[in-house]
Amino acid sequence: MSYAASPKEQEYLSRCVELAREALEAGDAPFGSVLVNAAGDVLKEDRNRTVTESNVSLHPEFTLAIWAQKNLSPEERSTASVYTSGEHCPMCSAVHANAGLGPIVYATSSQQLVQWKQELGMKAGAVSALAINEVAPHLKASGPVDAFAEDVHDLHRKFQSRLSG
Repeated sequence: MSYAASPKEQEYLSRCVELAREALEAGDAPFGSVLVNAAGDVLKEDRNRTVTESNVSLHPEFTLAIWAQKNLSPEERSTASVYTSGEHCPMCSAVHANAGLGPIVYATSSQQLVQWKQELGMKAGAVSALAINEVAPHLKASGPVDAFAEDVHDLHRKFQSRLSG
């Protein structure tokens, strides 16, 4: 079921897709995320860096949660939202919850990614693709947003093409 994102949320998600595109262009898997405070100001953004920096923890959602824990008060973290091109993996869901961050809005779901990987003949990930609330049941998570599915799917097609090319 698709989430009806507001125009402002769609703006943040568009930036996440741009960051995912930047990640792909740099040689990484296409994922991007934006951390937004309660007033709607972008506090920090990042893209996937797991391949180029040889560090499996450098998912953008993970790095934003670590930054938030170091730079924001507990109250600021609890009211900050993370927008992301793809639903958090279990590692990122756990760090998000443990950092005390607020809501998550994702453009595409883990289930979509699993389906796309199967269609593209990619191996399943080393970790089960669980929904955010299977890992962190008390987090507010909204998505996917249908308007972004084709763009994100295309980025993953290009990533797979590079891996198999």
